[in-house]
Amino acid sequence: MTALSYPPNQTDAAGPAPETAPQVSVVIPLHDEEPNVVPLVDGIRAALEGRWFYEVVLVDDGSHDNTRQVAQALARDDPRVRVLAHPQAGGQSAAVHSGVLAARAAIIATLDGDGQNPPADLPKVIAPLAAPESPAALALVAGQRVGRRDTLSKRLASRLANALRGAILKDRTRDTGCGMKAFRRDAYLSLPFFNHQHRFLPALFARDGWQIAHVDVSHAARMAGRSKYSNLHRALVGIVDLAGVYWLIRRRKTVRAVDLSRAPEPTSSGPSAG
Repeated sequence: MTALSYPPNQTDAAGPAPETAPQVSVVIPLHDEEPNVVPLVDGIRAALEGRWFYEVVLVDDGSHDNTRQVAQALARDDPRVRVLAHPQAGGQSAAVHSGVLAARAAIIATLDGDGQNPPADLPKVIAPLAAPESPAALALVAGQRVGRRDTLSKRLASRLANALRGAILKDRTRDTGCGMKAFRRDAYLSLPFFNHQHRFLPALFARDGWQIAHVDVSHAARMAGRSKYSNLHRALVGIVDLAGVYWLIRRRKTVRAVDLSRAPEPTSSGPSAG
């Protein structure tokens, strides 16, 4: 898969024709993010236009504001924008999972719906997977935030959680809470799904034998609205999740079948008749 410009006969003011298969699906979980939706999609267009054929999958996770209506208006104006909706909130991991299931591209990119992951950084996480020389075993490119624009208490809580997780899971990832990631759709859908799965993707991909790459990405202040999680909430659910992921790693499948149906028949090594 290579970077490209849109062929002249397949583009108009809204981008490539609907029948053009996307190379990248950008999945964004949204919950009460009404004022952030339009700037996010505009930023994605600016970052990806002319690089890859893409689609944007907006997943409204049971919002109580007009997030869904704003997303639907964008989809009416641009065939590359698609909208999914949960009838009630199921959580960020559930929204990402629903988006990936519906996505049409082999490469998935994700970013948070609050605008704290600048879309301009998307090429950084997509390019290693999309390059022709990309290793076949590479399945996840995880962004790691630098210059975080969060409160001191949130940064300290995140640092402690990442240190504890890294010590137990050995996932070699400094910042698993970063929402900006790119991964192979088929590899992701083979992972065990559970609520809060998105916080443990590096460990889960490594559990299945995939290679992981890390890139530094920027971080911005929330554009509007407020965080959906408190430090206490993150800590309480994190302890249970950490134990569960540790158990999954310990109980992983450790053998792979070899397909013998196309293997050449063995040749005889015995003495020839004299």
